[in-house]
Amino acid sequence: MSGITDFDSLRQAMAENSEQPEGPARNARAEQLLAEAEKLDIPLAVIEALGHQLKVYNYSSEKAKMFVPFARLLRMWDERPEDFDEYETHSLHWVFKWMSAGMLHQPHIPLASIEKWLGEMEHRYRLAGHSERAVRSAEFHVASHIGDTARAERAYAAWLAADRDSMADCHACELQGQGGWQAERGRDEEALELWRPVLEGEFTCAHEPHTVLAASLVPLLRLGRVDEARAHHLRGFRLVRSMESMRGAYADHVEFCALTGNEARGLELLAERPAYFTDEGHPRSKLDYLSVVTLLMDRLAELGMGGQPVPGPAGRTWSAAELGAHARAEALALAARFDERNGTPHVGERVRARMARRPLVERLPLGVRASGAVPARRPVARADEPPRAAGTAAGEPGVPGLLAEARRLSDALRPNAVEAWAAVARAAAAEGFELAARDRAEIADHEAMDLGPAGADLFERAAELYAEAGDPGEALAARARGAFVRALAGELDEALAAVTGPYEQVLALYADGGTGIRQTASVLMARARILMRRVHAAEGTPGEAVLADAGTAVRAVLALVEEHTGEDVRLAARAAEAYAMSGELAGHDDVERAAELFARAAEEFNGAGLPWFAVEYEVRLAQLAHHLGDAARAERALRAALEHGGPYLEPAGRAQLHLQLGELAEGNGRVREAAEQALEAAHWADEAGEGPTLGAWARHRLGGYLLGQGRWAEAAEVLESALPDITAETHGDGAVVQTLWWLGDCLGELGEHRAAAERRLRAAEIARHWPEQRDHAVLAHMAASSLERADLPDEAAQAYARASDLWRTIGDASGLIRSLRARAWLALRAEDGRDAARALMAEAVGECEAARAAAGDDETRARLAAELGDTLRQFAELLVRSAGGDGEAAGEAVSLLDRAIAAFAPLGPGALDDRVQAELAAAWLEADLDRPAAAAARARAVLAAYEDAPGEDETVRTRRAEAEHLLGLMAERGDADG
Repeated sequence: MSGITDFDSLRQAMAENSEQPEGPARNARAEQLLAEAEKLDIPLAVIEALGHQLKVYNYSSEKAKMFVPFARLLRMWDERPEDFDEYETHSLHWVFKWMSAGMLHQPHIPLASIEKWLGEMEHRYRLAGHSERAVRSAEFHVASHIGDTARAERAYAAWLAADRDSMADCHACELQGQGGWQAERGRDEEALELWRPVLEGEFTCAHEPHTVLAASLVPLLRLGRVDEARAHHLRGFRLVRSMESMRGAYADHVEFCALTGNEARGLELLAERPAYFTDEGHPRSKLDYLSVVTLLMDRLAELGMGGQPVPGPAGRTWSAAELGAHARAEALALAARFDERNGTPHVGERVRARMARRPLVERLPLGVRASGAVPARRPVARADEPPRAAGTAAGEPGVPGLLAEARRLSDALRPNAVEAWAAVARAAAAEGFELAARDRAEIADHEAMDLGPAGADLFERAAELYAEAGDPGEALAARARGAFVRALAGELDEALAAVTGPYEQVLALYADGGTGIRQTASVLMARARILMRRVHAAEGTPGEAVLADAGTAVRAVLALVEEHTGEDVRLAARAAEAYAMSGELAGHDDVERAAELFARAAEEFNGAGLPWFAVEYEVRLAQLAHHLGDAARAERALRAALEHGGPYLEPAGRAQLHLQLGELAEGNGRVREAAEQALEAAHWADEAGEGPTLGAWARHRLGGYLLGQGRWAEAAEVLESALPDITAETHGDGAVVQTLWWLGDCLGELGEHRAAAERRLRAAEIARHWPEQRDHAVLAHMAASSLERADLPDEAAQAYARASDLWRTIGDASGLIRSLRARAWLALRAEDGRDAARALMAEAVGECEAARAAAGDDETRARLAAELGDTLRQFAELLVRSAGGDGEAAGEAVSLLDRAIAAFAPLGPGALDDRVQAELAAAWLEADLDRPAAAAARARAVLAAYEDAPGEDETVRTRRAEAEHLLGLMAERGDADG
């Protein structure tokens, strides 16, 4: 059976269907309901069913189906207008606008028919006495669609000049169209100003601010307002994601991704809506979608990823290049159909321009994780790179040029020297170029450096080649480097033994003038590094002998090079590193001295033109400054590390620095800046391939910072993106609970109460196993509140009962009392719940009185007194609601309110409003009990209580007015003074 037996059941069924998600299933149900309506033999039932069908078609991908039910409605109106009630008469004229727009977006409908329809609309609106505002708006959209700018401007002006009436689109929709025209004409500032009331929530409707948020993305990017664009994308995409009818707005978000370096997220958006490639019910939005798909695929091809698999129309696999060609061909063919219908090239020109758009931002981090494989955008080398020496690879071809460039880079300690020597080796092998022993020594030396602990044997080979080249000092330095990498492998004793010979030999050689200070310093530094590794390897506090040996070695380096640092960048680097080692050693007993030495090391590296080496010690300085409570110095050091790392800082290190800066900013109350730092951290963690670990943590922090600013939708998007990667194993179960907790808060603020409850229940289940149960209790209570607001009373009652038990267990009287009150109100909603509700509220009163009596301090007693007053007031309200006019219950409620007033009275001005609220409630009950004198006395008590209260306070004004109104009513009875 259909369940449709009368008009009321039909209306109920249509109302329920309206609440279903957009799509074919809802449309099919509307078609069934029309068939059921026809069986009732009630004309208005058929009219309402046709109107319902037309509405669900309009808000779906099957917009082309609107015309048939509307034609039937119009015919019924023309034949028997008396069958239409006032609402359906209004609705019939209202959807004329849907028809004109709907025809415009269907290229098979001739333009002449649309113009004829526009005239019909104008005629019928005039007959019905409506303003021409909606007609001129429809004319504007026709003119702008075909590219008739002069007519569009005239219609636009007439639209704004005409009076608003009941047929005008809502404010939000009107502003959307007006701003869209300004943006199309290149007036982005004007567009955004028109859209501002919609974006700020002053005007909303079923599709706004969804459409405006999407439409604002490109104008914001063009104006350089990238933070707003990011926020509008995160907030707006959340709104349109589940709405089948919003393919055009969805396309705007795909375009945004293509224009901001977020191609991977763009691919994820395509994957979420495979039907958008083929849905035919609204050709214009399909054209928009195919245009931005082409744009996105072209971007991938430019990045060298034309062969990457991408989501596309079902039935086959697609590469980016293939999908781009397919989407382009389909878009241009569809645009040609519009242009042929319109007799102008306007649609095709706009489509081609959109497909050819260039990125407006090279990289705009969004804070959400995109799983697609799109090349990372690493920063380019800085502009202050030293000029190349003459005869380098830039000016001299082949191996000689590469050799000169590699030697320049290694002499200057540039970070890419290792790669340069590797390029020499490859080129020499390819060209058959015979390298000198010195060249081969440096190639082996740098290759060994790149291998780390695995390079010990190669360092020995480099030493042999240096010796062959006649440089015994550099040979000893290579052997010393080989000894150090053994220390890196944990072979500390062997490393120290291996460096002893080169150390003694180089000192003798240097004393005899057989080698230079650079080679000698290299050996001494290798020995100092090995001895520092012994310090690092010591469990607990290193012994005095270990610290002393390392300190002596470090001082030896400084004694050798300190007077020569201006002569050679390598010697300057040795001195800087020695200061850093001294800082490490000082850190064992003098943290302030350690901080000064790390600062000196960073200063020396920067002074030598080697800022990338300063980064590590600026980070160490920041840690020590934070430990010493000097947050400002810590922040300066971290910012310096970011600056000095430049293009050489690894993405993971950059992410860590941004996270630390975010924490410092948060600690200083700069939450917006903290969010910006966390956003950068998430981006760089993803670039480093650490999205599920460090990136997830950064997103977790970002979500919390956004939540702290009240940016609920953005925070929800970020936290939902982080949640799958936040795990107890990697981040700890506390992080999992906090993410769920924050997400529940966001969803609650967004009105998604069922989803909020699900997150809070998940968090509560994890917290259930913790030794301390307060978080468990709070989460259970919050989940219950969400379930109640999601209209799931049975589940909410169970959750509140769980919370009551937890509050009782941990001894939190306030939490217990509030959970009992909530359960009482829920119980009252049940058919037989009156007695249970009263019992629960009475229990809450008893718990409150007992807790107040047991309170150990005045502050707690005062807080519980306020809680008692509120509980008694709610108990009175519950009795009145459940009594159904029962005078005995009303009398009992008055007694409860008197007890509430007595509880509030000693609390002073802070509880005045609560006391007055209870007094007013009692006054109205006295009036209902036909006790006018008592009611009037209470009203006068209210006025007396507020005698000295500020008159501009809205609560005070409202309650004074209420008390005066009650006094007037009692006076009319003639016995108010009795």
